[in-house]
Amino acid sequence: MILEMVASGGDRPVVTANGRSLTASDLLARARAAAHRFQGHPAVLYLSPSHLAYPVALFGAALAGIPFIPLNYRLGEHQLARLLARHPDALVLRPADLDALLSAEETTEATGSAPDQDSMDQDSVAVVLYTSGTTAEPKAALLRHRHLMAYVLNTQEFASAGEGDAALVAVPPYHVAGLMNLLTNLYSGRRLVYLPAFDAGEWLSTARREQVTHALVVPTMLARIVAEVPAGDAGTPTLRSLAYGGARTPRPVVERALEIFPGTGFVNAYGLTETTSSVAVLGPDDHREALAASDPAVRDRLGSVGRSLPGVEIEIRADDGKPAPAGETGLVFVRGEQISGEYGGRSALHVGGTSQPPGAGGGWFSTRDRGRLDADGYLFIEGRADDTIIRGGENIAPAEIEDVLVAHPGIVEAAVIGVPDPEWGQRIVAVVVGEGDPAEVRQWVKERLRSSKTPDTIVFRAELPKTETGKLLRRTLLAELETTHA
Repeated sequence: MILEMVASGGDRPVVTANGRSLTASDLLARARAAAHRFQGHPAVLYLSPSHLAYPVALFGAALAGIPFIPLNYRLGEHQLARLLARHPDALVLRPADLDALLSAEETTEATGSAPDQDSMDQDSVAVVLYTSGTTAEPKAALLRHRHLMAYVLNTQEFASAGEGDAALVAVPPYHVAGLMNLLTNLYSGRRLVYLPAFDAGEWLSTARREQVTHALVVPTMLARIVAEVPAGDAGTPTLRSLAYGGARTPRPVVERALEIFPGTGFVNAYGLTETTSSVAVLGPDDHREALAASDPAVRDRLGSVGRSLPGVEIEIRADDGKPAPAGETGLVFVRGEQISGEYGGRSALHVGGTSQPPGAGGGWFSTRDRGRLDADGYLFIEGRADDTIIRGGENIAPAEIEDVLVAHPGIVEAAVIGVPDPEWGQRIVAVVVGEGDPAEVRQWVKERLRSSKTPDTIVFRAELPKTETGKLLRRTLLAELETTHA
């Protein structure tokens, strides 16, 4: 169906990168030719930054009936070698191989009939995405064609975009947001503009030059964009929608962004690789209402990830496994047609406490995030369950302390970690980016939270270790802290 959208576009440009564009007919022809090239291979590995050939490779693999596997090209040599070893017979597309997919000869050399999109098995694996591995080795999450289509159909209206609409995509191609931005924008009829390497100044100039109407960034990108505009308006009059997500975003960054993009609607999106991107969003109206609200409960929604998307159910479960009432914290579970929850030959979906077989749908998936739903269905994420600090028998969510820390006028970012302690089980260490006196910062927290949640140690750093998509590398930070604060 998405290829039908591409086919209907004719000579209209649908993808732009580095000053070059592909029309709809160009993209479809090259995808069909790529499919012929890919036949006989078990999978296609894409090992490159965003490129004009990225959608060609994705749709070519789909037409060939084999999985598309974009890998993190920034990984170290040994990490990347381990991932490549999992797919020994796959066709690997590196940067030097991509121009061939765009060549004129490539579109005419194939003989016989082109692969037919109608022959695609909706239950077959469309994409394999490796999780970021911030707390463990990356896992191969399988997304089937039906998962992708469920997300697109439940969130987008076919050909609904305006003629001049353009979406700026700066997230990497191996991230689920990069994949789904491609599919949703093409389906709605919006031209994609790729920024292969993120730079805040280049992002702003590209948004202006290409008259971008929609954009997606991760929190670190948003923070750098905000810092690039010292005062006043960002000067992007065509930008109507700016989505951010992928990790926790400090509230001061969001509030500043709302100031410098006054005519832009903001969307905070929450989702996982295994859920085929977003399962909840905080929309533009929610942002405006929260920012202007005098009611603390409504204003607090600026720190939420919004409400569930159509077709998605969200449930908070207490420690006993039963649904938790509104306002109480527990594990976040999700269910819906777009939810995969599948790793290789193992399914993580459950129905009535029983595991679903691989490829089956309809079960509940544990996000392994802790959170709560308020009375109006707004979801507040408090962090990964594995991040919970247990101090003297008390469960402490790092996010609660981090929110208080970033509200301090001298602190820009904060990460709270539990370090082993022989007396308390764990002691609390806060690693912060900014300036201040450690004793004064501890007092700041103590005045706003009780003593048991006050960090035992405050460590100042120039930056926090993160993935390219802005997720805090807690495992890396914990290892460093255990060495330096043992």
